[in-house]
Amino acid sequence: MLRLSLTARCNLACPYCLPDGVEPPGLLSLGQRVRVVEAAVALGAGRLRLTGGEPLLASGLEELIRAVSPSRSPAVAPSGGHGSGEGGAGLREISLTSNGALLTAERARALRASGLNRLTLSLDGATGEAVATMAGLPGGGAAGEALLAKVLAAIAHARAAGFDPARGELKLNAVIQRGRNDDQLLPLAALARERGVELRLIEFMDVGNRNGWRPEAVLSAAEMVERLGARWPLEPLGRDPHATASRWLYRDGGGLVAVVASVSAPFCGDCDRLRVTADGIAFTCLFATPASGLDLRPWLQPGVPPEELRDALAGLWRARADRWSEERQAPRDPGAPPGPAHAEMAYLGG
Repeated sequence: MLRLSLTARCNLACPYCLPDGVEPPGLLSLGQRVRVVEAAVALGAGRLRLTGGEPLLASGLEELIRAVSPSRSPAVAPSGGHGSGEGGAGLREISLTSNGALLTAERARALRASGLNRLTLSLDGATGEAVATMAGLPGGGAAGEALLAKVLAAIAHARAAGFDPARGELKLNAVIQRGRNDDQLLPLAALARERGVELRLIEFMDVGNRNGWRPEAVLSAAEMVERLGARWPLEPLGRDPHATASRWLYRDGGGLVAVVASVSAPFCGDCDRLRVTADGIAFTCLFATPASGLDLRPWLQPGVPPEELRDALAGLWRARADRWSEERQAPRDPGAPPGPAHAEMAYLGG
């Protein structure tokens, strides 16, 4: 999978991410982004996820989705829906992650018409106070209620535009942090069940250097499942190869819930995600150090043959040795220095 960040800016200030609010210099152009996608697809990437920051702040979003259409697999339906997803190379899926605050009905229709297959929205609380806290909003509960209303409207807009939750085309992300919003676990699950969307519960991760991460603030995926299962009995469905989430089925017919256990149960061994920042730096891990990125811009200049960009990406991928989520769990001497500094989440695209 290629995760392509379109901007480092965001309209929120979630405490687990804390974006800069400004762009790095040298953002990739539309043509350069298309070349990165083409190179990744030529190397076997079948999925593209567009991220930020908040990608709805980036100009030319729908234009980019249309521009990479020639890379699509013949198995993908021209309407933007899915075919079988089998039997042929090419881009099988384009998805987008957004906080939903800017997703109007018109924008949802435009994204669908451009060829977007899947949309994941983010919501970290089910009350105004919790939403304000987790989005870093001044103004307390009133501001949180306003944002909550916008995200709930965004879910409705996306569904009306043709993103079908029953086909996995519309999902809801929530980062759960012990002592900050873990009291929202059951209310968020109830909200997702009521609206018929799969909820993806994400452990609080030590991405970047600003979020004050500490192990005791992590509510593990296992504990989340235990709490949910005590309220609504669950049936395990497991984790698909290369997937980040383990999924569970509500036995009462209430749909699906998923947990992402990047901290407590790492899945480094089968991670297939290549991340490219908005300014063209390629990373092979969400927990990468800033110095480990490869600047792709020398291979994105006019006149450079496309095979040279493919060779550069292939070399980076073959040399990857990232496994911080596993290394984090290894015993450490009390006097040992802390782990390496990580690139910031808003820069890497989450």
